[in-house]
Amino acid sequence: MTTSERTSTPTPTPTRTVVPTLFPPPGYAHAAVVEAGTRLAFMAGSVPLDPEGNLVGEGDIARQTEQVIANLDEALRAVGSDLSQVVASTVYVVSDETAALSEAWEVVRVTDLHAGPHTSTLLGTSCLGYPGQLVEITATAVVPDGSGTPE
Repeated sequence: MTTSERTSTPTPTPTRTVVPTLFPPPGYAHAAVVEAGTRLAFMAGSVPLDPEGNLVGEGDIARQTEQVIANLDEALRAVGSDLSQVVASTVYVVSDETAALSEAWEVVRVTDLHAGPHTSTLLGTSCLGYPGQLVEITATAVVPDGSGTPE
């Protein structure tokens, strides 16, 4: 297929969403939805900040994970999806200790994020973007037909 043949079909334009009830991300969106047969939402990393930008659960991996999941769910709902529609996720934890990663994973396991079959990666890392941040989760989710998401 030549370049001109590929450009004759309109390329879907991603719809990017910044959720007004969440802390505004610096230079990126909470979600991007692309039409590709099945609608998918590519979620920015969900972080443990409240709507005013304050860190929730300083020093507490479990509490930060709860806040991250709550923020992720809110962002997903803003684009017509929810945790049960996630098809892929990556959980980042600031630690090189398996116990710390397991602490975050145990919180994930009891939420709707773990409800459906999806791919997930659990990673330890040396730091994340906000001071004191210990947990971040990225996700890709299906946006069901008829969800009433903004166009």
